[in-house]
Amino acid sequence: MKQRKVPMRKDVISQEMKPKKEMVRIVKTAEDEISIDPTGKKSGRGAYVSLEPDAVKTAQAKKILEKTFGIDVSADFYTELFEYVDHQKARQELFGERK
Repeated sequence: MKQRKVPMRKDVISQEMKPKKEMVRIVKTAEDEISIDPTGKKSGRGAYVSLEPDAVKTAQAKKILEKTFGIDVSADFYTELFEYVDHQKARQELFGERK
């Protein structure tokens, strides 16, 4: 059986290409609202962030999402993103990667 190609995406923080399943999508809507997109299907401008809590802290310190989307990103959003990434990382370590 032919092996499927793994979809890769570029992390906006580290600029590394990683498998899409190991990342979370952040979306900016037409109304300039920013949100986490766990399904990867919301409409709007998307950017991918790896599931590394330290990377989220780096993004907040260097204002990477502000530069990527061209809007101000609140500290509350970074807190929400950090909690989401931390939770997903813990789930991944606990249950392993699902196929």
